[in-house]
Amino acid sequence: MFLLCVSVLCANDSFITSLEYGKMLYENPRGVGCMECHGRYGEGERIAKYTHKKQAKIIEAPRINNVEFKSFKIALQEGKRVMPKYYLTADEIAAIYEYLQAVKKEQE
Repeated sequence: MFLLCVSVLCANDSFITSLEYGKMLYENPRGVGCMECHGRYGEGERIAKYTHKKQAKIIEAPRINNVEFKSFKIALQEGKRVMPKYYLTADEIAAIYEYLQAVKKEQE
């Protein structure tokens, strides 16, 4: 019985796969999901359209399922303009990126 408990506690298997973890993080990393602005699969999306001083303005989130990992990681670590800084770990960033790449392949 003791050996069974130790082997269960020491197992390296996770309850979810890295793709499932990436999907979960993409949909809701810290209260506001990436998909709210970047679209269901990272394809980019219009966030807002408004008028300022009689000029039409549009805020769009870029497509992110086609960028290199290094650029993706930098953008998540630094945040830009309206992009929030999520303070994700390296493993969380890698999981989100892996999920987006897998979904992109499914869409092609």
